[in-house]
Amino acid sequence: MSTLLNSSLVIFSLTGLAFGDSRQPLTFYKDVLPILQQRCQACHRPGEIAPMPFLSYEQVRPWAKAIRTAVVQKKMPPWGADPQHGKFSNDRSLSEEEIKTFVSWADTGAPEGNPGDAPKPVKFEEGWNIGKPDVILQMPKAFKVPATGKVEYQYIVFPSGFTEDKWVERVEIRPGNPAVVHHVNAFASPPGRGAFKDVAKGEFMEFRPQQGKDPDMFSFGKDGSEALHGHAPGGNPTIHKPGQARLVKAGSNIIFQLHYQSNGTEATDQTRIGFVFAKEPPTEKITSVTVQNFNFTIPPMVDDYPIKAEALLNIDVKLVSILPHMHLRGKRFEINAHYPDGRSETLIRIPKYDFNWQITYVLETPKLLPKGTRLEAIGLYDNTPNNPSNPDPKAQVVYGEQTWNEMMGGVMDFAIDPTLESPTIFIRVPREKSKEVSQVGK
Repeated sequence: MSTLLNSSLVIFSLTGLAFGDSRQPLTFYKDVLPILQQRCQACHRPGEIAPMPFLSYEQVRPWAKAIRTAVVQKKMPPWGADPQHGKFSNDRSLSEEEIKTFVSWADTGAPEGNPGDAPKPVKFEEGWNIGKPDVILQMPKAFKVPATGKVEYQYIVFPSGFTEDKWVERVEIRPGNPAVVHHVNAFASPPGRGAFKDVAKGEFMEFRPQQGKDPDMFSFGKDGSEALHGHAPGGNPTIHKPGQARLVKAGSNIIFQLHYQSNGTEATDQTRIGFVFAKEPPTEKITSVTVQNFNFTIPPMVDDYPIKAEALLNIDVKLVSILPHMHLRGKRFEINAHYPDGRSETLIRIPKYDFNWQITYVLETPKLLPKGTRLEAIGLYDNTPNNPSNPDPKAQVVYGEQTWNEMMGGVMDFAIDPTLESPTIFIRVPREKSKEVSQVGK
């Protein structure tokens, strides 16, 4: 009996040794900091969107319980794409193992551990997420944002100063005053072309499509202009893979579309844009195209209201990235590809759309979409009191630029032959090929 008891004690002791390491409390320097560096610090550092930095133990320790809650609920890091539809190279969502690490660390008192276990600090270029820009351009004058009231979209045109064609590999917009800048879209327009060719340079203006004219629902590039980058809440800079770049022609003007929001205090803004140029001509040109619906009405007090936009590909392209866009009533979003051979595929699905995080989803592997593919963007909207972000559930909602209006569309970056100049990528879907709106996956 005693021999059996002693044997059992030995086995128990060995088992304890075998699991000893896993029972040791996880520490900040060894276990938590590496995850923060990879997933969180791009936003959680001075000058970025997050309200607090996560660079040191002293900065992170007071937030241990809040971090635990945020990662368990999968609110942080923000990421909306359904993993069953597409793989994305900029996926910042945490693995289950990483979530368990935060939980265990917080539940055991958030120990600091040995500073010698810390990885090397990540080196960030101050003020930029694209590295050091080759060229930085700034609005030639500041815009005055009133303390209160609605501010219409502002446009300003100014010269790039580029004396030769430039292939741009990275682009980033940095608002001068993030407190009042909701979003900025930047375009490059060759000299003497485009809707802004005759406007005064360096002056702010309001610009709207002609009343009664059907807006172009597809492309930025039909007049030779190219979309460069869009800055919006929670968005990411434009960073192309080696061999891919955008073209800005010599003598081009830069156009900013600026959306300002009053916050109770009079303010000024002077936004900048930074460029990193490709070291050699690319093998693929990146161009942006949007499929969008401008003609819709969302009734009051309705949920799961569907809006669809469609386009037919006129050439073969490689899909590089997708930026879904809706406003405060947006609930779910997806883009489906209906191929010429009869197959269909969901390219991206956002089960819980969040207007506060305008994320561009970059495909891990660009997807070839052949000519004749019908792209179908579908958004579902919640215009009821159950939507905590809803400005007014009793309102009938139509397309509009302000956040209390609505939008529905998807901006897509395509890789094409760099020798093609402003090709017609999208054409309208023939009426007989258009189908009823399918239900977005829940």
